[in-house]
Amino acid sequence: MNFGRHPLNRRALFTSALAAGTALALSACSENDELADQAGSDQGYVSGSGVVSRVPAEDRGEPLDLSFETLDGKTVSLADLRPTTVVINLWYAACPPCRKEAPDLKSVSEEFGDKAQFIGVNVRDQEAAANAFIQNYQVPYPNMLDSNGEMVSLLSGVLPPQATPSTVVLDAKGRAAARVVGEVDASTLKGLIEDVQSE
Repeated sequence: MNFGRHPLNRRALFTSALAAGTALALSACSENDELADQAGSDQGYVSGSGVVSRVPAEDRGEPLDLSFETLDGKTVSLADLRPTTVVINLWYAACPPCRKEAPDLKSVSEEFGDKAQFIGVNVRDQEAAANAFIQNYQVPYPNMLDSNGEMVSLLSGVLPPQATPSTVVLDAKGRAAARVVGEVDASTLKGLIEDVQSE
């Protein structure tokens, strides 16, 4: 899959968040402004505005298929969601940019309603921590725990390792059409979804 090359050094953009993530406690969820402000600092995360890439239709490769169970106990299949546009967001609770982008993801998902299916993918937490984040930010769309790394593995041809948060937009055929590596804002995400849906 050809996402093209970004002029910045990939290693500089995609640093590991393992050490920083373990140092932050979920109890700080209610004090999210301070943590969210760290999203622009050098905390070992993909910080600031995300790196946006679009994939021409002819370069998108095969549809992405995965069945999984959401935190509310429902079984979801990516194949069954077609031809609806699907937005997959990778996150975890102690990630400052994940906290910062959460309100924008919520507002865009509500704006598109049933015209786009959002799926949150928690890449690190246990169920209690994930549910606390979802409740705190009033996340309206289904979320899964990617405990065994199935979704991350599925997206390995689309996203670099340790790139959290990241967002991938699937087209009507279930192929990766766009990605944002790092924090996404509402206007960027809305534009990507509209571009995919206008094809």
